Amino acid sequence: MNFRFAHPLRTLCAIAALLIAISPAARAERLPTTVIPSHYSLTFTPDLKAATFTGLETIDVDLKEASKTIVLNSAEITFQSVTVKAAGKEQTATVSTDNDKEQTTFTFPDTIPAGPAVLTVHYTGILNDKLRGFYLSKTEKRNYAVTQFESTDARRAFPSFDEPAFKATFTITLIIDKADTAISNSAIASDTPGPAADKHTLKFAPTVKMSTYLVAFLVGDFECSSGESDGVAIRVCATPGKVEYTRYGLDVARYVLHYYDTYFGIHFPLKKLDLIGIPDFEAGAMENFGAITYRETDLLIDEKSATIGAKKNVAEVIAHEMAHQWFGDLVTMQWWDNIWLNEGFATWMETKPVKAMHPEWHIDQEEAAELDSVLNLDAQPTTRPIRAKADTREEIEQMFDGISYQKGGAVLHMVENYLGEETFRKGVHNYLAAHEYSNATAEDFWGAQTKTSGKPIDKIMESFIAQPGVPILTLSDAASNKISVTQQRFFLSPSITPDSAQKWTIPVCFKSGESSSCSILTPESSSLDIPKSSFLFANANGTGYYRTTYTPTQYSAIVANVETALKPTERINLIGDEWAQVRANKATVGDYLNLVTAVKSDENATVIGAALGPVSTIHTRVASNQSERNALEAWIRANFGPIYAKLPAPSPSDTPAAIELRSTLFGTLGAAKDPAVLAKSREIAEQFLSNPTSVDPTLGQTALAIAAVNGDPALYEKLQQTYETSTNPDLKSTALQLMAAFEDPTLARRALDYALTPKVRSQDAAIQFAIVMQTEKDRPMAWQYIKDHWDNIHSLLTPELGGILVGSTANFCSATDRDDVQQWFTAHKVASADQTAKHVIERINGCIELRAMQGDNLKKWLSTQSSGQ
Repeated sequence: MNFRFAHPLRTLCAIAALLIAISPAARAERLPTTVIPSHYSLTFTPDLKAATFTGLETIDVDLKEASKTIVLNSAEITFQSVTVKAAGKEQTATVSTDNDKEQTTFTFPDTIPAGPAVLTVHYTGILNDKLRGFYLSKTEKRNYAVTQFESTDARRAFPSFDEPAFKATFTITLIIDKADTAISNSAIASDTPGPAADKHTLKFAPTVKMSTYLVAFLVGDFECSSGESDGVAIRVCATPGKVEYTRYGLDVARYVLHYYDTYFGIHFPLKKLDLIGIPDFEAGAMENFGAITYRETDLLIDEKSATIGAKKNVAEVIAHEMAHQWFGDLVTMQWWDNIWLNEGFATWMETKPVKAMHPEWHIDQEEAAELDSVLNLDAQPTTRPIRAKADTREEIEQMFDGISYQKGGAVLHMVENYLGEETFRKGVHNYLAAHEYSNATAEDFWGAQTKTSGKPIDKIMESFIAQPGVPILTLSDAASNKISVTQQRFFLSPSITPDSAQKWTIPVCFKSGESSSCSILTPESSSLDIPKSSFLFANANGTGYYRTTYTPTQYSAIVANVETALKPTERINLIGDEWAQVRANKATVGDYLNLVTAVKSDENATVIGAALGPVSTIHTRVASNQSERNALEAWIRANFGPIYAKLPAPSPSDTPAAIELRSTLFGTLGAAKDPAVLAKSREIAEQFLSNPTSVDPTLGQTALAIAAVNGDPALYEKLQQTYETSTNPDLKSTALQLMAAFEDPTLARRALDYALTPKVRSQDAAIQFAIVMQTEKDRPMAWQYIKDHWDNIHSLLTPELGGILVGSTANFCSATDRDDVQQWFTAHKVASADQTAKHVIERINGCIELRAMQGDNLKKWLSTQSSGQ
């Protein structure tokens, strides 16, 4: 599953990292292991108008011991009849459901003997509007019936042994309207008329062995573009009128499948692969085996009008979900506490084919920026280990966060950098080959890597998987070919004292000149071998999952050579380390801004973006008044204006790097209120809205974002019209989100009102509120609006989006607002968002602390700059 949400304001402001948590308080207690399913035959007859369905199910099971009862999972199911046939005898069950546990017990008159048996269940269910289970998705013209089962919602569509270790095969049949079609995990085996004159029956071929959460079926009038790769039929499908936006995704999917076949050394295990864009979809995408489902914005784009960022996003989301076909689908974690075996792997893997397909995109720099982001997330006052307790539904769903995804992926990347790509690849192959069509644990993975490489990967992985937090390495001056290194846990807040006993086993890779070498720092060791050199950088390639503190001499040498001796990924790492030191009160904002000055001429947009991200934080969360903000904006204009002015005019022959650098600098100067850029942004925005292909899309969307922030009612209405009339999902999403970006309080209020109308899907409403909450001028109004309209807003919240709404309040930075937020969410619970609410308070406290620590330092530094501006 993927929770990435595309956003058009990346160059101006970033939505804070939001811990995504899903709701119901129902317990997900484990099922007995005495009954094992092997095959499900499922027949569904959905009524899309009435939003209901009938189901007929037979399950082939094996009883490990004689019993009168069989327990499985169900939710929102009404049972009509249940029978079991075993040893030539058929019995009818009485049915008892525990709604809190989401478990149903079938009790039979006589004991069922150990051995094979067949359960037959007749039942009915609802096509809900909660974007989970078997649910309705709607367009203006009609309803669709679609599924989303991860993690524990297959039980809403069919009574099942709804745990990942209970793998089985599935034969799915759908009885649907004559004019409709259907998509499922496997290909259609037969299509027959009836049983009624206006119906036809689609039966799908039996699936491979898989977990219940990976089952999928969709009903409607989907249209597809088709292709093939390595003998596998591939389709990208959407609702009518959007086929033109499927072709880019098809090209990506074809490339990625061949890449993975080669990399894993295991051919894609199915005969076909469908990727389907769904109008109403809560997450970013879902890796159902052979039938991957997506938010439309994560799959469907127009290459001519899409930004480079949008193309990267779609390519990476496709690659992420396709990686799951091996990591998660073919080999599945034993239980949800190891969900990182799915999500961390897919996050690490998703960039590989995209890098190979588009080396000009410099994806490795984005990996470095993402690593920096998760290091900050993991350095908050409270975090969790990658592998954590996940017994209840609520605990399971809260595992789908930045720790499982980004930290899991980053640790894998670090180990790969240490071992070398080919050795690591062999370990991955050996792991997959040993567990295909089965389940695995973290120990299985790092055992395979340890055996393949002959290096202590088990000790490295165990220390990072089982422990929370980020290590920081403190270097001493080098002596000969050795250097003293100490480690401890790093917190962004200096008020927290780390536990001195917490240590990691860390592969530390030193860079010296053009060469690099890696050594293992253990909890017991205090020195490492280094190459002889006068210049030393302690995170070669920028992939280590740790922060670094250098001596003043070492740091000065690095900064003096930052643009000549470090790779872009290493510069991003250095920038992140220095900002972390500011947060921890070990450096000043002036020190950080001096480093920004040293890299301001960098030709890589991601390096510039990494440097300017904390500048935006200084502007909004350290500067205490408008005078200071104006001075910081003047410094930005003085330093980056001349660099932007030297760039050549846009040209069709521009490289992606040139396009993104221009866009980043343009957005930076727009946010700093550069008069010429503000005027130009409105001009480009008008042109882009009139004809998205008439200007470079990346610059066009950046200009549109700047224009919206500073916009008037006329521009707001153009964006609303674009949202309501365009068929392009990416352009629609951009227009809608920018409607919430206006600084004009009247227009921001209009955007909030609009988000509560039927024209905005529930999956998008919370995002609109989160965007308005980013704008300091509009934040008090938006927060009051949320409280005043709470019942209406709360009723629209889906589980994950509730976490986004709660998380948006982390933008506050005062004790008064903190107390208000805390009191509100104590009195007005958002299901499964307790952890999110806790982290919100920590982030607000962090902002208060940062302003108190660094406010005077900012004033002093600004005073030294004024004469040069």
